[in-house]
Amino acid sequence: MNSVPIMLTALRALLAPTMVALALWAPRAGAFAACLITAFLSDVFDGILARRLGVATPALRRLDSLADSLFYGSATYAIWHLNPEALRSRWPALALLAALELSRYAFDLVKFGRETSYHMWSSKAWGIALFIAFFTLLVAHTDGVLVDVAIYAGIAADLEGLAISVTLREWRTDVPSLVHAHRLRARRT
Repeated sequence: MNSVPIMLTALRALLAPTMVALALWAPRAGAFAACLITAFLSDVFDGILARRLGVATPALRRLDSLADSLFYGSATYAIWHLNPEALRSRWPALALLAALELSRYAFDLVKFGRETSYHMWSSKAWGIALFIAFFTLLVAHTDGVLVDVAIYAGIAADLEGLAISVTLREWRTDVPSLVHAHRLRARRT
């Protein structure tokens, strides 16, 4: 039973190349829907089960973040391959999002010597928005404001993550918000 959370996380990582393969050779709405729903549910339940089973370690949290990045990166490739205009029309916002992602990663490596995995509430909201945006683009074949919402939710989450990294004095996992980071810092002084 203790291996179920890591299996769910690994499943999400394995769905990443599946998304690419679907985009390249069999772009079927039903298959994309199955992958997106499976990835979303695995992301929700891996953390819940890990906490309930007492196996929620920093390493598992970091692996969870990596699986998310792999899956959603692959889903982005699928959109780029099938509907490049959806990305081209949003390039300034997407460039800002990519720059913030890279800046956060670099800042965390310099400051803490490793990547962070805060699992912020804003990141959870971004995950829901990403699921909806990818579903509308890959399954419903519609492009609209829900895609924009996902991009700006990502920008907000990255800004909060960067602010948390600036605020914290030492590496931590599971910091739900900037408010929590300030409380942690105040307790350490």
